Amino acid sequence: MKNVLHWKQYSLSGLLLCAITLSQAQDIHFSQFFEAPLLRNPSLAGIFTGDIRVQGVYRDQWNSFTNAYRTGSLNAEYKMPVGRGDDFMTMGGQILFDKAGTVGLTTTYLLPALNYHKSLSNEKTMYLSLGFMGGMVRKSIDASKMTTDNQYGSGGFDPTAPNGETFTTPNFNTWDASVGMSFNTTFGERQANSMFLGAAYHHLNRPKNSFYRNATIDLQPKYVFSGGITFGVDEYSYFIIQADHSIQGSFSETIGGALYSYKLGDDPENALYTIHAGAFLRWKDALIPVIKLDRYPMSIALSYDVNVSQLKTASQGRGGIEISLSWISFLDRDNSSRDKVLCPRF
Repeated sequence: MKNVLHWKQYSLSGLLLCAITLSQAQDIHFSQFFEAPLLRNPSLAGIFTGDIRVQGVYRDQWNSFTNAYRTGSLNAEYKMPVGRGDDFMTMGGQILFDKAGTVGLTTTYLLPALNYHKSLSNEKTMYLSLGFMGGMVRKSIDASKMTTDNQYGSGGFDPTAPNGETFTTPNFNTWDASVGMSFNTTFGERQANSMFLGAAYHHLNRPKNSFYRNATIDLQPKYVFSGGITFGVDEYSYFIIQADHSIQGSFSETIGGALYSYKLGDDPENALYTIHAGAFLRWKDALIPVIKLDRYPMSIALSYDVNVSQLKTASQGRGGIEISLSWISFLDRDNSSRDKVLCPRF
């Protein structure tokens, strides 16, 4: 589902009108939402075992039967201790690119992020994190590919006829901001299990969202509630469960599921590979099988949406394919989090 601009939808063709009707005013999303943490909540930046993380996700949705959506995400985070205590700070950023429809509705985000992790315990990992993210958003369309009712007459379609649209330029810039808070901790024998809970408020400045320069048209705030838990089955295997619930205006979305993870090699503490397999469900929209492979410091994951929504007949059950790549590592420095007993992680 996509974030859609305010324009005369009755006069435009080739923009997947059925899909737009169902998804109007909703944000870009990923099925591998767990691989794009800053889009979920800026306070999830830095909650990993390592000093630095770089993640990329690419999504190709419905392009097997129409010119639909192509979306890419890239985020990077750098975590460092603060002072002599157990607090940490994470600096990072999110780049997002999305192109949709025949007229190439293109949205680009450049969003720096900052997150502070406050330690709540001297005995185990327990952190309360407050994160902020904000920056520039640019939107554009290719007006030369636009067709409208005005260009159809008794003689059929006339591409040279005025299209009747009144926006002055096919692009505009705006600003966007979000804030979030999360709690994460470890539990169980040897503190081997972990969990987190978080809540985020996106578009808190209500950025403009109109090619017609209509100041009354803005992007509605979005609330995202997230949770996750990792718990061990034995020394070689464990489960990862994650879920998000989002609310934006009159729309809501719930996605959740689980991965079963198995370590390969003779030493479970330093596994050569870890294989993850499982599925997620975007409620009333898609069933999403996922497979992922870890080989320190790299991870790669592949997922596919099986459409179960009202569009399943038109799409023949086909949804979106996603691939993600992640790199997480420690840095050789004096204040590396590898040397800290307590560190925010999930």
